[in-house]
Amino acid sequence: MDLRQLRYFLGIVEAGSFSKAAQRLHVAQPALSQHVRNMELDLGVELLFRTPQGVTVTEAGETLLRHARAVLAQVAVAREEVIARQAEPEGEVRFGLPGTISERICVPLILEARRRFPKVKLRIAEAMSGFVLDWLREGKIDLGVLYRTVSDRRLGARLVLREDLCLLGPATPLAPEPRLSKGHVSLAAVGALPLILPSPGHGLRDLLDESAAAAGAELSTVTDLDTYGQIKLLVEAGVGYSILPVAAVRREVDEGRLRTWPIGTPALTRDLHLVHPADRPLGNAVRAVEQLALGILQEQVRDGTWPATLAD
Repeated sequence: MDLRQLRYFLGIVEAGSFSKAAQRLHVAQPALSQHVRNMELDLGVELLFRTPQGVTVTEAGETLLRHARAVLAQVAVAREEVIARQAEPEGEVRFGLPGTISERICVPLILEARRRFPKVKLRIAEAMSGFVLDWLREGKIDLGVLYRTVSDRRLGARLVLREDLCLLGPATPLAPEPRLSKGHVSLAAVGALPLILPSPGHGLRDLLDESAAAAGAELSTVTDLDTYGQIKLLVEAGVGYSILPVAAVRREVDEGRLRTWPIGTPALTRDLHLVHPADRPLGNAVRAVEQLALGILQEQVRDGTWPATLAD
């Protein structure tokens, strides 16, 4: 049996005859008769008692009628719930963010999600990009932000923006300060500086090491530190130089606490991707949060809050 046969059977019983049911259901009468015969053969019982005046249900037919009404009613409820959920996202969404991204979008994302999607429970976890990538692959999160191109068929990625990286140094020149031009600084020149960088394995550090190797340069660090805030404090204290996104040091530069130089020609950049598992369907709540996060990121670039370039 299938749902169509149950609907036809219920329609015949309620109409009281095959001919009336055929008119109501817009199905040829022979086709209805064949469906009932197939059901009776499948169950091994007679379901309808046929008379010149119409049909009546047998005892077995009464049992099937009761279940048919319950099954079709439950299907109708399920359909309504699915449609309702599509109209109003509902459920839990787990979102993994690197700390620097979380600082920028976590609060506005949560506030806007609560306003637009009150039935969505948003859980945000902060970690370095490498951990976020692992969580995505293991199915521990539904969405993530990564700074690297993902070559994994199990993941779907959308390039959102591209941001410039810069060399930063203390407001007061180190004594003696290496010669740094006011224009773009090459990676070779950066490699000669005492650097404070994230440790190997950090997404930014891996990008910098790869870029330096491609340019035939080598970056040497005096301190490996994975927290941007502490890196900036050490640079401000005159311990060394660092390489961070322009957006991450804008406030300190505006306040005169740090100086920056663009790196390379063309400028050294990194890409930001919104990533989700591609080996399973996305729920409506996940899609809603993904679009909301995308909109917030794009708006921050458009209004100048985030100095970056949007992807085409």
